[in-house]
Amino acid sequence: MTQPRDGGSSLAEPEWVSHWRKDPLPADQALLRFDGLGAIDPDELTGRWRGSGLHTRHPLDGLLERFAWYGKAFETSEIVHPLLFKNPKGNIYAVDPARVPLGLALRRPTLARSSLARLLFVLSRGLLRTSSPTARLRKIEHRGVASAAIIYDSQPIIDHIRRIDDGRVLGLMDLRSMPQPFFFLLSRDQD
Repeated sequence: MTQPRDGGSSLAEPEWVSHWRKDPLPADQALLRFDGLGAIDPDELTGRWRGSGLHTRHPLDGLLERFAWYGKAFETSEIVHPLLFKNPKGNIYAVDPARVPLGLALRRPTLARSSLARLLFVLSRGLLRTSSPTARLRKIEHRGVASAAIIYDSQPIIDHIRRIDDGRVLGLMDLRSMPQPFFFLLSRDQD
């Protein structure tokens, strides 16, 4: 079997995931896909996961990748790093979500995607970086299924997670006051 381009699981990527990577899904269809997936227990997420956005024409589509988002890391249910990025030297580091201007990114997505914003992110890396955990894992019922969820410590965010297969999960970011969820794919890191 071929290795997917995200460097994750050695299992062949499901066709619907490959299709979604190429063409955005309407949010209602993305929710149906999410609802059709099974639960995953928090302890099954232990390790580092590579992330990529799955587009639904959400204001955040592609934004994390623009800033070299790497994924998420789960050391224990109490030690979670929900935002990992990769610097130009290939080093992976955690960012504190409390220091990320998420509200601005949602209100002004064009500004958030600008070269100036990218430059400010690069220059602010030292201020954004953290070695402390900034989230926890719990099992929470969402849309009728109790499954693993990432609860951010300092942002009104819960990332609900559902199993695709043994090496991939689908995430749905639920942010207070955001009318439509943001979807992302996590693939177990093989590095």
